[in-house]
Amino acid sequence: MDPNELSALWSPWRVEYFKAGATPDFLLEAARATDDAAHLVVARRAHTFLIMNRYPYAVGHLMAVPNRKVSEIAALTNEEKLELWELAEHAQTLLREAIRAQGFNVGLNLGKCAGAGVVDHLHLHIVPRWEGDNNFMPVLADTRVLPEALDSLYRKLIATRDKLAK
Repeated sequence: MDPNELSALWSPWRVEYFKAGATPDFLLEAARATDDAAHLVVARRAHTFLIMNRYPYAVGHLMAVPNRKVSEIAALTNEEKLELWELAEHAQTLLREAIRAQGFNVGLNLGKCAGAGVVDHLHLHIVPRWEGDNNFMPVLADTRVLPEALDSLYRKLIATRDKLAK
């Protein structure tokens, strides 16, 4: 087999990211939206919402986000802080049930030098993990393999949310 045949993985959904040009304020758009499915919003609270990451590090990568555009933890109200952590807990429950997540990375990237993709609208990352999920692809090829499409996972998460709410 020609070694060059496996040098690239086809991921057509990534073209959206590169075509976007100037980064749209997708978090503020999602905060104000009424069509949750179009924005991949999984849950809403009075001051915050839970959204799927459209360009995830791992399948099921969710973000808890305040409705208000703030860049620092100190700018959050007590209600926003509490809701962000409640949504992190809710996200873990959904991901354990829907995709059998075994562990989680939960955290904030504050500031560009810390890796924040959206510097002026802080968001709490909830990234599901599994025993042995660090395989050779990210280590040797700087590539992540995401085995499930966003729309399919969104439907699973919504079904699980609705099931748990009963």
